[in-house]
Amino acid sequence: MRSLLVLLLLVASAAAAWWLFEERIPRQWHPWQPLYVEDPLTPVTKWKLHRLADDREACLEALGTAPEGALRMVPLDDHEPAPGCPLENVVRVHRSEVEFNDSFVVRCPLALAWVMYERQRLQPAAEALFGMRVAHVEHYGSFACRNVYGREEGRLSEHATAEALDVAAFHLTDGRRITLLEHWGSEDARGAFLRAARDGACDLFGNVLGPEYNRAHADHFHFGMRGFRLCR
Repeated sequence: MRSLLVLLLLVASAAAAWWLFEERIPRQWHPWQPLYVEDPLTPVTKWKLHRLADDREACLEALGTAPEGALRMVPLDDHEPAPGCPLENVVRVHRSEVEFNDSFVVRCPLALAWVMYERQRLQPAAEALFGMRVAHVEHYGSFACRNVYGREEGRLSEHATAEALDVAAFHLTDGRRITLLEHWGSEDARGAFLRAARDGACDLFGNVLGPEYNRAHADHFHFGMRGFRLCR
């Protein structure tokens, strides 16, 4: 009888502790609460983004929390644009609060990571260093049905599943163009901005590769969703 009472007390204590956890933990720290675009970034954010890879409905709901005008995109049906490279849970991004040189197709969590990155890391860095915002982003694309580095053999690239975006340049509202190829490593505000853009991306994307990674990335940032903390 005494053992049963002890067990009941333990169960009651655990239930009370869980209730306090559910009620008091902020949404951005709660692993099971929905993700909102304006949620402050925490170590849990990246895990939430990964969970949405297999939950189309929840991911689109998260994208729907973006403020008006923060993202213009169209959900796409699952399809196979090239043999051996089926695409699932993808959207076509036309623009965000920046213009792009072209629309691009990415998996939904990457679109969500981008808009959060833009609002919470990229634009604050531009405002801090230049007193103005980024108006236009140049990219090299997102989907390409190929292996890593285009090799004939080996594992598929993240681009083969539209889980990566290659960004080459940023245009400020005053027309200045900042490129990875020309300004990475420079000792002025342009170099500082690119370093801040790289470091801020690491808070959201699973892997961020740039000029410090290898020569293949000398002219662009590779923002990918696989992994949790490869940042070079």
